[in-house]
Amino acid sequence: MSPASPPDGSRSGDLSRRFGFGVVGVGVFALTSSSSAPSPLYPVYQEQWGFSPAMLTTVFAVYVLALLATLLTVGALSDHVGRRPVVAASLLILLASMVTFIVSDSVTWLLVARILQGLAVGAATGALSAAVIDLQPNPKTGSLVNSVAPSLGLALGAAGAGLLVQFAPFPTVLVYALVAVLAVVLLVALFFVPETSPAVGFESSRHAWRSLLPSASVPREVRAPYVLILPCLMSAWALGGLYMSLGPSIVRSVFGVDNHLVAGLAIFALFAAGSLAAVAMRGRTPHRVVIAGVVVLATGVAAVVAAVLGGGIAVYFAGTALAGFGWGATFLGAMSVIGGLGRPHERGRIFATTFVVCYLAFSVPAMVAGAAASAFGLTATAVGYGVAVGVLALLAGAGLLLRAPKTGPAQLAEVPEPARP
Repeated sequence: MSPASPPDGSRSGDLSRRFGFGVVGVGVFALTSSSSAPSPLYPVYQEQWGFSPAMLTTVFAVYVLALLATLLTVGALSDHVGRRPVVAASLLILLASMVTFIVSDSVTWLLVARILQGLAVGAATGALSAAVIDLQPNPKTGSLVNSVAPSLGLALGAAGAGLLVQFAPFPTVLVYALVAVLAVVLLVALFFVPETSPAVGFESSRHAWRSLLPSASVPREVRAPYVLILPCLMSAWALGGLYMSLGPSIVRSVFGVDNHLVAGLAIFALFAAGSLAAVAMRGRTPHRVVIAGVVVLATGVAAVVAAVLGGGIAVYFAGTALAGFGWGATFLGAMSVIGGLGRPHERGRIFATTFVVCYLAFSVPAMVAGAAASAFGLTATAVGYGVAVGVLALLAGAGLLLRAPKTGPAQLAEVPEPARP
C-alpha cells in the first residue's frame, strides 16, 4: 500500500497523488452518473412489463432508501479501515448491480438492481468525498470537484443513457455494460491510488458494532438556524426527485414526445444548470445565495407548470433549466450556511442528519406522486407537485429573509457534498 503522504520533494509521490485525485474524482462522477442512467429506460420497462406509475416511483425510491441506510451505517467506515477498501467494495457492488440490470426480466429484479446500486453509492459517498479532499493538489480544487462532479454525473448519465437508448442497439444492456466496464477500470486504477487514511481499526468488536448504529441529530444550540434553512433544501431535493422518477414519463405522456434522448436531456438540463449555479455562485454570501436560489427555483417551477398545462415542451425545457439553476444555488448556499453551524467536531453529525432529511425529501414525495399519478393522472400530479415545491421554496425563502439577521451570517465553508441520486 502506498504511504498516506509522500516524502517532501518526491516527484513520483506527487504524481501518484495527482493520479489518485483524478481516479477518485472520476469515481464520484461515475457513481452518480450510474444512478441517473436507468431513468430514461423507465418508460421502456413500463412498456415491457406493464407496471404502474406507483411501482415506477417505488423503483426509484428503493435506491434512495438503500443509499440512505448505507450512508447512515457505514458512511464513516473509511475512517477506520481506509479509503481504498471501502471504495473497492463499493465498485464491486456497483458492478453487481449493473449485471443485475442486464439480466433483469421483471420489475422484481429491477428493484434488486436499484437496491444494490443504492448500497454502492451510499457506501462510497463518505470515502470518495474524503479522498478527494485528501488528495487535492490545492485547497480549492477538492471542494470544487465535490460540488460539480455529482451534478455533472447526474446530468451526463441521464443524457448519455437517453442517447444510447434512442439510437444504439440493445438499449437495456449497453448502458449498463458501459458502466460496468468503467467500474472495472476504476477498480484496477485503485491499486495505484495512495491510501490517505491509515487503517486504525476499532477498539473492540463492541466499538465496531456501535459504529454501525444509525443516528441523526443536531446540537441544541444550532437547532434554530438549522431548522430555518432546512425547508430550502427540502424544496430543492423534492424537485430533483420529481425529475428522476416521473420526468421521462412527463416528456412522453404529457408532451407526446416518444424520444428517450429528449427525456434524458430534460434531466440533463436540470442538473447541468445546477452545476453551473454551483460554480457561478461560489464565494458569495450564503444566505443571499439561498434566498436568490429559492426565488429562481420557484420561478422556474412556475414555467414548468405552465408548460405542462399547455405551454409546450420548449417552455418546459426553459423552465427546467431555470429551476435547475435555482436548485444548484439553493443547495450550495444552504450547505454553506450549515457548514458554519456548530463546532468542528460536531459538523459530521450535522451533515449526516442533513443528508437524511435531503434523501427523504428526494424519495418520499416522489413515491406519493407515483400513487397520485395512478389515481388522478400524470398531468394533474405534475402540476400539483410543482405548485407544492414552488410554494415551499417561496415560504422557506421568506422565512430565511425575515429571520436570517437574527441567526448571524454564516461564513462560506468548504464542505464536501454527497453523491446525489
